[in-house]
Amino acid sequence: MARRFEVPEFYNSNLIKSVKDYRAIGDPRRKDLSPTILDFGLVQIKVARFFGFCFGVENAIEIAYRAIEENPGKRIFLLSEMIHNPAVNDDLLSRGVRFLMDTSGEELIPFGDLQPDDVVIIPAFGTTKEIHTRLLERGIDPYRQDSTCPFVKKVWKRSEELGRAGFSVIIHGKRMHEETRATFSHSQLATPTLVILNEDDAHFIADYIVGKSTRDQFFSRFGNCISLGYDPDIHLKCLGVVNQTTMLASETKTIAGIIRKAIIETFGEENLREHFADTRDTLCYATNENQEATKSLIDSGADLAVVVGGYKSSNTSHLVELCREAMPTYYIQDSSEILGEKLIRHFDIETKTLKTTSDWLPHKPESTQSVIALTSGASCPDATVDQVINKIVSLYTHRE
Repeated sequence: MARRFEVPEFYNSNLIKSVKDYRAIGDPRRKDLSPTILDFGLVQIKVARFFGFCFGVENAIEIAYRAIEENPGKRIFLLSEMIHNPAVNDDLLSRGVRFLMDTSGEELIPFGDLQPDDVVIIPAFGTTKEIHTRLLERGIDPYRQDSTCPFVKKVWKRSEELGRAGFSVIIHGKRMHEETRATFSHSQLATPTLVILNEDDAHFIADYIVGKSTRDQFFSRFGNCISLGYDPDIHLKCLGVVNQTTMLASETKTIAGIIRKAIIETFGEENLREHFADTRDTLCYATNENQEATKSLIDSGADLAVVVGGYKSSNTSHLVELCREAMPTYYIQDSSEILGEKLIRHFDIETKTLKTTSDWLPHKPESTQSVIALTSGASCPDATVDQVINKIVSLYTHRE
């Protein structure tokens, strides 16, 4: 039986719980990725099979709220945002929790102000070895209130194993994302480590392995994404690929495949296992499930898609990327971004800005049903999704 976390009731939704429970009963092995169809007459909302809070997020929320409950009167700090969802972070702030750093790692409160009796919560993304050391120097145990996602820790452990086996590590991630900074910090202590962002970077690495790129080109491209002493002539001969768990799992697999092909071309398929480690077991199942469910949602067809989640959320932005390739897609933080039947405020992942779009709902005869695809990121509460559904449905009620 899956573990149940103690998540505050105001994050939950009776509607969404009913939907998830219904699907779980009919599909206990989680194999059916088809969306759930909610029919409201003039509008049909197709909800992705998997969406919303994942194991790691629920674990982090439980730890944070328990820390507040068990430490009355003490100063409680989060290293940075608990998760990339403003509703969760704002509620924690309203309960007296304070952020030590912003998401880029800049101090908001000097570490020198910390006292041994203070409570410091490590967020779901984890943190660097350097931060661990700084907390210990202030007399604070960084593992006491550690809400690091277990799947992030799995990547750290695998990186250490690769190092012991003589492999270097390539991390597929965003270099300045909190999780990637943490993974890089842990990995580089075990083995030479490089961070790459996308398939273009992977093709460059592949070209270097087969001798089509120069050292100058390598260091020009990756100079700020490598561990100290990294030598591509040595460290690209035996390697394994791990990822920031919120990246597109399909892209991580493609990146690994590109590099694997170059390794085979250079060293021969018979020597593959000596030069390339199989790290498919490090991919986060929850991220992969949400992404595969979103693909099935898209394949089922809709007039448009609404993706709900915090605007700093990497995993949510990747769901947006998938949807917008197939249909008009609106990335919103919560129901307040739906300004009415004519207007919606949404986040543009290209420009990283909010924009307002008019006439966003499908233009159809009044008797024709509109179909809207809906999903949400792993840090989005069910209650927020419920509110979005109700807001959308309310736009159609006056037409009936």
